[in-house]
Amino acid sequence: MTQLKVTQTRGLVGTQKSQKASLRTLGLRKIHQSVVREDTPQVRGLINAVRHLVNVEEVK
Repeated sequence: MTQLKVTQTRGLVGTQKSQKASLRTLGLRKIHQSVVREDTPQVRGLINAVRHLVNVEEVK
């Protein structure tokens, strides 16, 4: 399976609780922090919920 590198690019001030929870579930806590996750429908759904706060890259 492919993997996705997710990087938080914006802060959490003024965001909804569900968006904060989605970032925590992805494993992101600070701006410019990156995590690598498997490309699954569940992870894609979490990324879609916070797409304005993160950048996503495909990792080989």
